Amino acid sequence: MTVLGVALLALCTLVGVFLGDLLGILLGVKANVGGVGIAMMLLIAARIWLMRHDRLGHATKLGVEFWASMYIPIVVAMAAQQNVVAAVSGGPIVIIAAVGSVLLCFAATALLGRIGGRPARDSAEAEPAAAVIAGDVEAPSPVRPTTASGR
Repeated sequence: MTVLGVALLALCTLVGVFLGDLLGILLGVKANVGGVGIAMMLLIAARIWLMRHDRLGHATKLGVEFWASMYIPIVVAMAAQQNVVAAVSGGPIVIIAAVGSVLLCFAATALLGRIGGRPARDSAEAEPAAAVIAGDVEAPSPVRPTTASGR
């Protein structure tokens, strides 16, 4: 059921917040460090584990996927509660960490794009597009195979 997906999210959130608080204590920061992100990673890992062991029903899967898709709004809501002005006034390390994390994400995205590869295009599909891009007003119509019944 969808309720089981929400229960799984709640469990992951509790564990994530606990680990975020623990990480904050270990780093000497009086705040939760990455609790929501840890919770979402736990949710993804739990979903994959349950799917591999055939313990994730269709309705539960839909509930988990719904909350996994809510990741960005949840992070934005959590970030809105943070005191950004106090963090920036703490020193330049915040700016360095922010720029570094953005650059790291860009690099990871480019690497994953290259590793994943792209599906091969059929040359018959690419030729009309090339003609349009080249500036031809009327693109040549694609060649369609004829069937024996069409004759």
